[in-house]
Amino acid sequence: MNHLNKPLSIASDQLCDNTTNHLTYDSNSLLEQLNIVLKEKNGFYIFESALHVFPSISSDNQIGIIEWNETSLWKTYYNCDLSNVTFFAEDIFGNQFCIKDKTICLFDVESMSFEYLATSMEEWAELIIYNYDMLTGFKVAHEWQQLNGVLPTKQRLLPKIPFILGGEYSLNNLYTSDAIEGMRFRASIANQIKDLPDGVPIKISIN
Repeated sequence: MNHLNKPLSIASDQLCDNTTNHLTYDSNSLLEQLNIVLKEKNGFYIFESALHVFPSISSDNQIGIIEWNETSLWKTYYNCDLSNVTFFAEDIFGNQFCIKDKTICLFDVESMSFEYLATSMEEWAELIIYNYDMLTGFKVAHEWQQLNGVLPTKQRLLPKIPFILGGEYSLNNLYTSDAIEGMRFRASIANQIKDLPDGVPIKISIN
């Protein structure tokens, strides 16, 4: 856990005191590796809440990985198959780090696209440490919280004008949103713009 030691050492206190193994992983070594991390610190924030790693199970004020991955919570709102994807962390904007096909990917919540990142938790942790601003949105998170205070639990920063539609990564374009509602909202956008050619005028319908 050489590369994992650094993020764990600068992370918040664990978000859930129950460290019992609650994730099933069969032959998926990445889920086993994630279990090891959560046994060390069961959920945490890092980089001033820019990165949020979910605890294994839910508690009074935290959503756990098991509940977060329930299909009915937000996955079903996306018109794509997310049934075999395990989401375990999120950046400040709610983009999701996940385990998919035995790799770690970043799921862009506005475009429904997956970006390959790593093949192990160690490799993922190394990427996070050396590219923390790009991968977590730390600079924006820091600036927003300097003006507005600590981001509340279960909240993420969403763009007023979606990034995929040209919205800027600036404080004037951001507002706080419940994380679950934020996922459902971006699913609505992603579904409407999926497969549209570049340059086609669109009108977003908010359900």
